[in-house]
Amino acid sequence: MEEIVVGIDVGTTKVCTLVGRMDEAKSIRILGVGIEPSDGIRKGIIVDLAAASKAIRRSVEKAESTSGLEITNALVSLAGAHVSSVNSRGATGVPGGIIDATDIARALEQAQAVAIPYDREIVHVIQRGMTVDGQEGVRTPVGMHGYKIEVETHIITAAGATVDNLRQCVGAAGVEVQQFVLNPLASAEVVLTEQERQMGVAVCDIGGGTTDLAIYVNGDVWHTMVLAVGGNHITQDIAHGLRLPMSQAEEVKKQQGYAIRSEIGSEEYFSIRPFGEDNDVRINRQDLAHIIEARVEETFGLIMQEVKRSGYDGLLPAGMVLTGGTSALPGIKRVASEVLGMSVRTAQPDNLTGLVDKLGSPAYSTAVGLLRWAAAMREHDVVVSSDTRNRRRSRGEKNMDFDAIKTWMKRLLP
Repeated sequence: MEEIVVGIDVGTTKVCTLVGRMDEAKSIRILGVGIEPSDGIRKGIIVDLAAASKAIRRSVEKAESTSGLEITNALVSLAGAHVSSVNSRGATGVPGGIIDATDIARALEQAQAVAIPYDREIVHVIQRGMTVDGQEGVRTPVGMHGYKIEVETHIITAAGATVDNLRQCVGAAGVEVQQFVLNPLASAEVVLTEQERQMGVAVCDIGGGTTDLAIYVNGDVWHTMVLAVGGNHITQDIAHGLRLPMSQAEEVKKQQGYAIRSEIGSEEYFSIRPFGEDNDVRINRQDLAHIIEARVEETFGLIMQEVKRSGYDGLLPAGMVLTGGTSALPGIKRVASEVLGMSVRTAQPDNLTGLVDKLGSPAYSTAVGLLRWAAAMREHDVVVSSDTRNRRRSRGEKNMDFDAIKTWMKRLLP
């Protein structure tokens, strides 16, 4: 019997709880769905503990109701500008002359011996590449002869207090956090192909409050970052430009929005009622598109800066894959391609069965990705507790969960 997996995507605009089961064909059958508007969350960070807890609890209760199952633990998404990353190398000798998993775990431990501030928490330690006796590009060194092994890792950290607040909100819904997963890594599980990962690709998840980026080269994660800009900034620009309340500006964006002004006819109009007006006012769609285009170009300009800063902009022949709710905005793909100077495609979850009526949208890539991440963990017989995987690490702390590390090596190697 297949095990049940649960993911909770805690976003700036919505909380989505999914209950699923992976079948033999590797497709996910959705058993329960709970989608609720977010409250108390801004740019991926908890700003009102009580309001956020209530929104998460309502989402979990809906998923329990539709699935008929009790939710006790789940994988939870993580985003926000407080997330940062660093690359680190670790090396160790091989006492027996033949490399085993323990040797690799020791090298990974050495890679983690970097100065992590006491107020930050390690979220992911991702193996990027290995070197055996000076030979680079080794993929699976277990069983090989060698005397020294070096491993390069990508370490993702987050503000400890922010993570604790999110853990507390989820706990208030009666759910234990099994593991936090960075948004773009979860989304990548459902929107990237293995060929794209090997060639070199960037996945860009544009949500309501944040834009999350992960760069994959040679099948591994090489760079991650989170920008505190998203679709809500477009909505705010529309609200200011057309003098509308935020809720109405959001509807205008969804119904009339377009990211390229030149592709809108000069005679296209729609009617709205701005603040202070007694009657509806006709608005030219070109004016709306002008507002949207300026913000979208600025957003992708910031993304391009980050890609260049990473130094991997020349290693992305597969271009960029857009996902997240804002990526559904008409015209955004072309603007992204022009600003970034690379091929761009948009993607959403697929290969789903069950309660999937609302899930065929880029807005749910992270939530579905959490289920795939959880299923992969179960496939490798991993049990990851919140104490061992999510504990805060202070300077000099070197204790590790070796089993978890060995499993995640398998998880991230082809």
